[in-house]
Amino acid sequence: MNAGIFTIIIPILFILLISIREVKQYERGLKFTLGKFTKLAEPGWRLVIPIFQKMVKVDIRVKAVDVPDQEAITEDNISITINAVIYYKVSDAAKAVIEVENFYYAVSQLAQTTMRNAVGEVPLDDLLKNRDKIAVSIKEIVDKASDPWGIHVESVELKDIVLPADLKRTMAKVAEAERERKAVIINAEGEAMAAQNLAKAAETLATSPGAMHLRTLHSINDISSDASNTTVWMVPIEMLKAIEGLSTKLNK
Repeated sequence: MNAGIFTIIIPILFILLISIREVKQYERGLKFTLGKFTKLAEPGWRLVIPIFQKMVKVDIRVKAVDVPDQEAITEDNISITINAVIYYKVSDAAKAVIEVENFYYAVSQLAQTTMRNAVGEVPLDDLLKNRDKIAVSIKEIVDKASDPWGIHVESVELKDIVLPADLKRTMAKVAEAERERKAVIINAEGEAMAAQNLAKAAETLATSPGAMHLRTLHSINDISSDASNTTVWMVPIEMLKAIEGLSTKLNK
């Protein structure tokens, strides 16, 4: 009799052991009975009747998908290479399994297509200046399109925007020309301020008696302090002729 009981208990225990499925904290289990979805299993140990039932586990943690390099043309017809990373998680495990065959692949392909379309709608300057806004736009489009699949997109980040080599050289020349333009403007403004100050100084010297003579003496003192300097005084020809004429009259 004992042998008969063990004969019954051992198969039952074996069936129970092979029927146990562990659903981890970061997973959700979909239970299918005779091929039909019947229940969503929460974390813990769950029983699955062999042959009649099957469980599919879905990881609901946030996933990071690297969107590979994509060749795209901006609105102003400039060819660039761009890549990104998309962060998403499964919000509805049942939809992620039932509504789409492979949501990993589907989200990746959707992100690639959306990124190329988004780049084609903006000029290059806006793409370089407003990367965050374009990333948010891509995120909203992908999130809305993948919502029927039970996917929630957390964020999208544009990683690298690779420009053609000739375009890089052109942009470098433009930047250099812009710096030179600013330098010329600053130099011209400095000269204008200096001219205004000189005009004010000349006006002050002209209106003050003896100021010009004092300024001349001060300049002579500055020059004479250095022995290596040679001072050349320019005397008008007319003055020399006047002195010669005066000397002739005196001799007579």
